[in-house]
Amino acid sequence: MARSGPDKYSKMGEGAFARMEKVNSDVLALTYGSLVTQLLRDYEDIDAVNAQLEKMGYNIGLRIVDEFLAKSGVGACQDFRETCEVVGKVGLRMFLGVTADIVQWNRELTACSLVLLDNPLAEYVELPASFTGKLWYSNLICGVIRGALEQLLLRVECRFQKDTLSGDEHNLLRIELKEVMQEDYGDADD
Repeated sequence: MARSGPDKYSKMGEGAFARMEKVNSDVLALTYGSLVTQLLRDYEDIDAVNAQLEKMGYNIGLRIVDEFLAKSGVGACQDFRETCEVVGKVGLRMFLGVTADIVQWNRELTACSLVLLDNPLAEYVELPASFTGKLWYSNLICGVIRGALEQLLLRVECRFQKDTLSGDEHNLLRIELKEVMQEDYGDADD
């Protein structure tokens, strides 16, 4: 199966990143940290905080996909594998300034993992031992990916499997395609 190499999408990601308006990464990290801290105070339950971060990300993803399509220069993807390459090399670069390696594909090419070596949301963060392995601090990213892909009619599950804040070597997100949805145009009788 011939497919364009990762260099194509890395170059597209660099170009899209260069065209984007930048926000100071320190401000982003500290503001996000304040948000997570406030959620921990409000919910007092780590699972509820994880769910809320994912939900917030989902809502961002529903809206951010329009900007991505308008500014990235990426055309329609041919399959889920190409879509994940675009997410990892162009989307994450464009909005977070990082790229991901796409690894661990399943046989059906419906699930893969994204390896993030850097995570700007987690700068200056140390989790208390009681949160290690429980709080997925950057769960917002999973929600953004899920929301953006759902806008493109791909229902996915996205979750963290490894997190450097929990002592892992790198951040690992798992994306699984659950359904390719059909656009609903309503009744033809209208």
